[in-house]
Amino acid sequence: MNTKDLTSPVIRQRCAVVIGVGASQGIGAAVCRRIGREGLLVYVVGRTLEKLDRVVAEIQQAGGQAESYILDATKASQVEALFSHINARQQAIDLVVHNVGSNMPSRFLKSSLRFFDSMWRLTFLSGFLVGQQAVKTMQQQGYGTIIFTGASASVRGKPYFAAFTTGKAALRAYAQGLAKELNPQNIHIAHVVVDGMVDGERINKAVFGLGRILRKTRGSGGLDIEAIAENYWMLHQQAKPLWTHELDLRPYSEKF
Repeated sequence: MNTKDLTSPVIRQRCAVVIGVGASQGIGAAVCRRIGREGLLVYVVGRTLEKLDRVVAEIQQAGGQAESYILDATKASQVEALFSHINARQQAIDLVVHNVGSNMPSRFLKSSLRFFDSMWRLTFLSGFLVGQQAVKTMQQQGYGTIIFTGASASVRGKPYFAAFTTGKAALRAYAQGLAKELNPQNIHIAHVVVDGMVDGERINKAVFGLGRILRKTRGSGGLDIEAIAENYWMLHQQAKPLWTHELDLRPYSEKF
């Protein structure tokens, strides 16, 4: 695991920042809970206070430390304000997780410029903004881990998801560039390809029977959010000289 300079006379509170937290039954929330078990203060960051507070309460009830923070990750000023807030409190950021995105489908000829721009901002621009601010802090610390949540769309296109694929593929390439530049500076950059339906609130409430299908295949079809979170923590725990940059997570029974 990356550690701070033990010769420093200042003992700083260690924290983690998870951006893109929604429902309790989701990847972001599961990652927050997993980190919370390790004694780090977790900044639970998203757009809906009610959902954030629910995740914070779960962490605190389990004996961890957590705080809610509302922002729109596509707004540069708001992302900068978050990291300025943490730095002003003289806290050390061990881990930043970017989990922002939306995979809304759209037929190509009916996709408006407004829709495409919104998807690009959510899937890529937010990652650029978060990465830039996280790197500034971690360069000063001399260590840190940044993990970006990717998807099947990061590596291949599918019908009706051209806009989503464009943003996720760009985020993957961006993460690769960051890794080559920053790994030598003791900053671990990782990209996780979540390849499959996630056993979360969105799919379980989905139309067209997706939720029903997932519930029937649970354990072999849907990706368990707690297992995903365990892999995120594993990436952060990796010690040099061997660091994983890209990790594929898919159902164990999938044929590929």
